[in-house]
Amino acid sequence: MIVLKATQEKLLSTLQSVSGIVERRHTLPILANVLIRKTGDQLQLTTSDLEIQIRTGATMDGDAGNFTTTVGARKLIDILRTMPSDQTVSLESSASKLVLKGGKSRFTLQTLPAEDFPLVQEAANFGPVFSVPQKTLKELLAQVSFAMAVHDIRYYLNGILFVAEGKTLSLVATDGHRLAFSSAQLDVEVPKQEVILPRKTVLEMQRLLSDSEGQIEMQFAGNQAKFSFGGMEFVTKLVEGKFPDYNRVIPKNHKNIITLGRAALLATLQRTAILTSEKFKGVRLNIEPGTLRVASNNAEQEEAVDELDIDYSGDSIEIGFNVTYLIDALGNMQQEMVRLELSDSNSSALFTIPDNASFKYVVMPMRI
Repeated sequence: MIVLKATQEKLLSTLQSVSGIVERRHTLPILANVLIRKTGDQLQLTTSDLEIQIRTGATMDGDAGNFTTTVGARKLIDILRTMPSDQTVSLESSASKLVLKGGKSRFTLQTLPAEDFPLVQEAANFGPVFSVPQKTLKELLAQVSFAMAVHDIRYYLNGILFVAEGKTLSLVATDGHRLAFSSAQLDVEVPKQEVILPRKTVLEMQRLLSDSEGQIEMQFAGNQAKFSFGGMEFVTKLVEGKFPDYNRVIPKNHKNIITLGRAALLATLQRTAILTSEKFKGVRLNIEPGTLRVASNNAEQEEAVDELDIDYSGDSIEIGFNVTYLIDALGNMQQEMVRLELSDSNSSALFTIPDNASFKYVVMPMRI
């Protein structure tokens, strides 16, 4: 039976959209496979790692009838990548194997029974559906995801907090040294819901989301989140735990405020970062009326100093930061201007966008 027939380009892109979560080494061999379910000319591909499940559909030629099997996802992708993009390829079932044909090439692949594939049990009590453009969610994730913790013992920090309340969707990430907050408006009003999406889910969503105005629908349950977009369905387990109260972390009423060009500040920090020590990555900011001076040095007694002219008439402040934390935030913003709010050399600094309350970035100072 010819399970499917399509161009290499179409089959490869459909497979790649679901294969990002597939691990090469797994305790369960079947999790290295993609579940292929054919109903008429409709093809459904599903992958899972027991925590996340991704499903997508496509219309492809092939013999009439229904068919299901599972086959190694990575092997199939690796073979397809070696073929020309306009070549017609087919998958045919033969006993307990799948045969991939393209041009004069032929590959016989081992399969595992579809009934053994562990589908994620979907929650029964999802909350109301709400949606934003894919482009909006992609931007929100970019503005906060760099501040997620990596392998932190406080496991609830290894992800992003999603808060849907009223007509606002807010995303928050923190690793204990810095905190990023970003928000967008919703079309509908929703009751308050808070969930923590795991790090792997966040990275996979960033890979899959497009810059289109097409909507992504979201639903949250007690232990699961479901996203539907671009013909795909994405179900993920949530991180359990209590996320820190981010409203208490975001400083209010800092009296020293500087508004300056984001690109100029980013370039200055990138230059001075070159001569920071590998271990501490520390830079000193000297802020005086009219001038912002950035300085760094390292164990080889090398030193970098750079200055920016600023429109500022507040207190003179000397404050140290991990330069990576500043570069991460500025590099993931699109705006021309950035606002820096400070109290003194021992208090956390707040980066915002002038006349825009949708983004806030808090960074703790470091002693240098």
